[in-house]
Amino acid sequence: MAEEESTPLRKRFRIAAFSASEEPPVPATEAPVGTPSVSFQQAVVTPRATNAPTNKDEDDKPRGLLKRARGGKKSRRDESDENNSENSENENKETSTESGEVNHRRVRKRLRATEAGVEETDFVDSNTVVRVRTPREKTSNTRSSTRIDAKRQRRKDGRDAGRRRAPVLTEAEFLARRESVDRVMVVRQLQDRIQIAVLEDNILVEHYVSRGQSASLIGNVYLGKVQNVLPSMEAAFIDVGRGRNGVLYAGEVNWDAAGLDGQPKRIELALKSNDPVLVQVTKDPVGQKGARLTSQISLPGRYLVYVPDGSVTGISRKLPDTERTRLKRILRNIVPEGAGVIVRTAAEGATEEQLQKDVARLQAQWENIQSKVQGGVLASLLYSEPDLAIRVVRDIFNEDFKKLIVEGSEAWDTIEEYVKYVAPDLADRLEKWSGEGDVFAANRIDEQIAKALDRKVYLPSGGSLVIDRTEAMTVVDVNTGKFIGQGGNLEETVTKNNIEAAEEIVRQLRLRDIGGIIVVDFIDMVLETNRDLVLRRLVECLGRDRTKHQVAEVSSLGLVQMTRKRISSGLLETFSEPCEHCNGRGVKVSSEPVDHKHSDRRFKREPSEATEAETIEPQAIDGDKTGV
Repeated sequence: MAEEESTPLRKRFRIAAFSASEEPPVPATEAPVGTPSVSFQQAVVTPRATNAPTNKDEDDKPRGLLKRARGGKKSRRDESDENNSENSENENKETSTESGEVNHRRVRKRLRATEAGVEETDFVDSNTVVRVRTPREKTSNTRSSTRIDAKRQRRKDGRDAGRRRAPVLTEAEFLARRESVDRVMVVRQLQDRIQIAVLEDNILVEHYVSRGQSASLIGNVYLGKVQNVLPSMEAAFIDVGRGRNGVLYAGEVNWDAAGLDGQPKRIELALKSNDPVLVQVTKDPVGQKGARLTSQISLPGRYLVYVPDGSVTGISRKLPDTERTRLKRILRNIVPEGAGVIVRTAAEGATEEQLQKDVARLQAQWENIQSKVQGGVLASLLYSEPDLAIRVVRDIFNEDFKKLIVEGSEAWDTIEEYVKYVAPDLADRLEKWSGEGDVFAANRIDEQIAKALDRKVYLPSGGSLVIDRTEAMTVVDVNTGKFIGQGGNLEETVTKNNIEAAEEIVRQLRLRDIGGIIVVDFIDMVLETNRDLVLRRLVECLGRDRTKHQVAEVSSLGLVQMTRKRISSGLLETFSEPCEHCNGRGVKVSSEPVDHKHSDRRFKREPSEATEAETIEPQAIDGDKTGV
C-alpha cells in the first residue's frame, strides 16, 4: 500500500487506462498490492478510500479533477459513481467464466437466430454479452397480390381518415337531386357513323360517337388465350383476336374460378401461358395501352346488371331508402342461386314482372356464352354488346327525358324495335326527325361541339376556364376574366365566380368525357365557409354524372383533386389527330436558337390579319347560353 500511495495520481490514471485495454483482468480478491485497478472509477475512488496524502504533482492537474480525488466527504455524484461501479461488478460476475474472472469490459453484440440455432461468428468470447435477435416472419410465400393489398389498404386508410360511403338518400334529397330540367336525346346517323347528344335546357352536356369500323369493345366477352404472365407486374397479356393483346391485372382475376383454395392469390399461380381464359373488356385501347380486361363477367340489362359468379346483391345508392327496401324484397324471389345482381338507378318504380324479365333475359345470355365456351376457338368473340345507339338508350333513356329524336331510317328502326320490346311505356316519347336540314344543326349541337374543342371556356358572367391535358392528369384553371362583381368585396366576387365555374367544370367533364386525375385550381378564398360552399356545389353537380367519380379533400395549396373513371379516349381525341410537325406539343422546335424579335409578329398581328373568331366580342360569347 505504501508503494501505491507514493505513486503520483497522474501515473495511476495512465496505468489504469492502459491496463483496461491491454492487460487481462484478474480476480478482485487476488489482486496484488500495488497493482493498478482496471476500472477508471476505481482509480478515482482508491485515493478517497485510503485518504492518501496528496503529492506535489497534483498541482499540475485541474482543480475540478483534484477536488474529486481528495479525501473528505463524498458528494452525491461520487456516491452515484460508486453505486454504478458496484452494479457493473455484479453484472460482470454473472457473466464470468468458470475460473471466476470478472468482465470489466462489456461488448454488446447481436446475433441472428436461425432455424438450427444461434448463428456463430468469428469473434465471440466469454467476455461478450450476447443478445439473440428473433428473425422476422417470412411472408413471401403467403403474400397475395400487391394490387389487391393496395386496394385493401386504400379502404383501410379511408376508414381511418373518417371517410365513409355516401349515406343513403332520403326521399326529399332524391327528388331534389333530380332537378327539373328539360332533357332531350338526339340521335343522328350519317352512313356508318352514329352520334348521340344529350341536351339539358338546350345545352349540350353529353356526346357519344361511334363508327362501324371502330366500334367500342366495352362489354364484349372473349375466350382469350394467355400469351405471357408477368409476375413482377402482376399482369397477364391476353390474346382476344383483335391484333393488340389485352391486359388482365391481378385485381381483375376471378379467384373463385381459378380454384386456388388455401393458396396465395398470385396471378402466376392462376394463369399459365397458352391457357384459355374467359374475359370481358372494361376499357377500350387508348394510345399505346391495350384493352383493359376482367375475368369477372357481368352482363348489363335495362334495370340491373347480372353477375353470374357473384353472390352479392347491390342496389344503387342514388335511390331513396324506401325504394331500396322495396327492391330488396323483390330481389329475394327473382335472383337465382349462385348469382348476384346490381340494381341500377333506372329500376326506380320498376315492377316485379319487369325485373324478373330482365333477369331471365340476362340469364339466357349467360347460358348461351357458356355453351360457346365448350369446344370454342381460342381468341374468339363469344358475346358482343349491341351498337352505340342501343347501349345509350338502354343505359340513359328513361322517364326523365321528354323525348328522343332520331334522324336516319336504319337507326330509327333499331331504336323503335328495342324500346317497344324493353320499355313500351316510353315508346310514345320517340320522335322521328322530319324537319328541314340536319337535326344537329337545328339544335345548335355542332356549334357547341366546336366550342367544346377549344382550350379556353368562357363563363356567362365574364370569367373563364383554361383546360389543359397532360400525360398524368387534366388541369383546370379558373380565372375571373372580365367579371368584376356587383358591389360587395373581393371575397364575395371570387366566391360567385368559383361557384359558377364549378357548375361549368362538371358540364365540361361530361361533355369532353375527361377521365383520370383532375386538378382544379379555383381562385383563392379566405373564408373556410366559402371554400366549403364551392366544394359542395361541385359535388352536387357531379350527382348528375353517371360516370364513377371521387372528389378528394382540398390540398394544402388550395387545389381541388378528383378522379373520374376513364372510359373512352375523349371528345378532343375523337375529333382531332396529332400534328405531324410538332407531334402534339403545340410548338415548332428548331435546331438553332430562334430570334424572337422577328417571331413576335405571331403575337402582334395587325388588325387586318385578325381571324374572324378573334373579332367576336367577348360579351357576345359570354351571353350565349349554348356557348362555352
